[in-house]
Amino acid sequence: MRAAKRLLRRHVGWLPLYEMRNKVLLSHTAVPLRRFEDAEVARLAGALDGSRPRATVATVILTYRRPHDLRRAIDSALGQTFRDQVVMVVDDGGGLPGDLPDDPRLSAVSLSRNIGVAGVSRNVGIRLTASDYVAFLDDDNLWHPGHLETAVSRLREDPADGAPRPDAVYTAMRRVTPDGTLRDILSVPFDRSAARNNSFLDPNPLVARRTPELHFSRIRRGKEVAPREDWEMIFRYSRRHRVEHVPVPTVDYLVNPDSYWTSWEQN
Repeated sequence: MRAAKRLLRRHVGWLPLYEMRNKVLLSHTAVPLRRFEDAEVARLAGALDGSRPRATVATVILTYRRPHDLRRAIDSALGQTFRDQVVMVVDDGGGLPGDLPDDPRLSAVSLSRNIGVAGVSRNVGIRLTASDYVAFLDDDNLWHPGHLETAVSRLREDPADGAPRPDAVYTAMRRVTPDGTLRDILSVPFDRSAARNNSFLDPNPLVARRTPELHFSRIRRGKEVAPREDWEMIFRYSRRHRVEHVPVPTVDYLVNPDSYWTSWEQN
């Protein structure tokens, strides 16, 4: 009860009530998941010879039992016009295909078991890399070749009005169905007040400066729990970091009814 009260005092005034409820009722699930995450980072860092792949951008690709889609996602990441990146594939215990591209920028690891918590898997990828910025891509989505260049250029650009440079930017997304049909283009300027009640925040078009706040929720969020860890991370990050939108579609986002992490019946 005391822990719950401290949590409420800490977050009241900026967290929506539904997310405060999640943190109070589900925070106990984060303890074993954090222990698992720490153990996996230690184990996998050893497999990487103790050195974290380093570049200006670290791209974390999350995958689970979609080898064909994974290869396409990796190709779209390695095919970026912005070349100074490393790509870290994190498999959620489903097993990696044996024919991944032979590229020195690519590393791939598998968790010791399937956990089904996207945030923890992404955190492993973040922690196994070193970079100025971090980008995210799921295995069933694709980046256009200029995605990273568009985002990094905006992150490095001095605003004309003298405002601080953004810490994170997200581009527009083309949301497509499995047969390739364009469903819509999601392009919403960042507004933190609007984001409290509208789900337009997603990590796939996001490129963010690496800071201690750039980590995903470790709460176990089943498909019935809203909001997802994607929204929670970006919304929390934006509390102390400047986030901007670039209204250029650079991501093809699959509205996938077979998604392992997202229930589209609820969207």
